Amino acid sequence: MAPSDLEQLIEFGFARDMAAMAVEKTGNLQGALEWLETNQDKTIEQINAENAITAAASAETDASIEPPALKEGEIAKSMVCDECGKKFRSMAQAEFHAEKTEHTNFSESTEEIAPLTEEEKKQRLDELRAKMADKKAKQALLDKEEQKKNEKIRMKSTREIQDAKEDLAKKEQIKAAAAKRQEKLNDIAAKNKVKEKIAADKEQRRLKAEQQKAERGGQALPPKPSMAAQAPAPVPKTEIVHTEARLRLRIRGDFILKTFPAETTLFEVAEAVKAENINPVESLTLTYPKKTFSGPVDFGKTLKEAGLVPSAVLIVQ
Repeated sequence: MAPSDLEQLIEFGFARDMAAMAVEKTGNLQGALEWLETNQDKTIEQINAENAITAAASAETDASIEPPALKEGEIAKSMVCDECGKKFRSMAQAEFHAEKTEHTNFSESTEEIAPLTEEEKKQRLDELRAKMADKKAKQALLDKEEQKKNEKIRMKSTREIQDAKEDLAKKEQIKAAAAKRQEKLNDIAAKNKVKEKIAADKEQRRLKAEQQKAERGGQALPPKPSMAAQAPAPVPKTEIVHTEARLRLRIRGDFILKTFPAETTLFEVAEAVKAENINPVESLTLTYPKKTFSGPVDFGKTLKEAGLVPSAVLIVQ
């Protein structure tokens, strides 16, 4: 796990309370370094008198406080991590290292660890800044790549949504055109039904008038239509019903042959061609007599309605 900003400042020899105050005031490592550099000549008492602690108490309890040099006659002591070889000026620093790394083997040493000089602090500060700059540059590259990936995903999603909307709009237009055609057929059927009713009523009134006239003149009643001699029914002509359409489709100079049911719409033909040709179909042109089918109204027609049954040659564009 990457060390926190506070841990890195402590590792470079800054006092824990100063480092903690720097992180608390700036919120990031770079700002904390600048704050520490600006306030390096001040004591904690000068910066925050209410929360200041004595130098002696800090030396005993805070692992990050630089201890004073040993007085004459004192025994030099330090702690050494047997697992990584790192040396510590106090027991508190060793405990902090154990918590951070989970190392458990330590031993005492008579070697005194001198505090960091101002030059060493400056050198480590420069190293840390270079490390942070490199880390920031790498993160910027990662962010840029991630942004490119997200943009590609967004563009693909936008295209798919747009295609789906266009397909839905075409289907709705074809559906509306089919409903309009059916409405026209229903209107024609209703009008024919009314005409037949009017003709039947007219014929009934004519027969009634003739009957009344015959009764007044004492003449024989005219025979009823059911009893009159009926003309022989005309022999119906045999009509050939085509249920399929054979289409010869010209696509970029090449011809393909397709057979569709007569009730297939031009839209379905265009979709079948698109599945093989990949490119969308904008129009279908009949070679003879020359006629171009395009748009939702034309594409909503069946092959039978378009006059393409039983066979036709179409240019796909």
